[in-house]
Amino acid sequence: MKISGSHTLDCPRDRAYEMLQDPEILAQCMPGCDRLSKIADDTYEMQMKMAIASIQGLFSGKIRIADQSPPNSFRLVVEGNGKVGFVKGEGLLNLMPQNGSTEIRYDGDVHVGGMIAGVGQRLLDTTSRFIIKKFFEKLGGLCARPVS
Repeated sequence: MKISGSHTLDCPRDRAYEMLQDPEILAQCMPGCDRLSKIADDTYEMQMKMAIASIQGLFSGKIRIADQSPPNSFRLVVEGNGKVGFVKGEGLLNLMPQNGSTEIRYDGDVHVGGMIAGVGQRLLDTTSRFIIKKFFEKLGGLCARPVS
């Protein structure tokens, strides 16, 4: 499944990039995230709850940040497994300055298997767009707070 789109954050590009590298901020922004812990440089272990239609479960996995070009872009590589299936994906995030704000353009591929793959492409597309929207809404709220 392909995912792509863009979202504008009301903060400078350097701050947006920094926030997207912070595991505490990412954990707050990812819907269903129970835990995100650093296990190596640019590699994090995650645990999250996921629900799609009547299928729900706990996923464990890893997130790796690669191909970093601060504050312009980076690649996220995600792998997760649970009793209801697996998720594997990779995406490129480009941060573009926009008059004091930052436009984040993302483009990637996600592969799912197991029971979650059985819910259908349309439902997976809708769910992924919802999760991305909620992530950026939460990140935007945190971005608007003053830096301490």
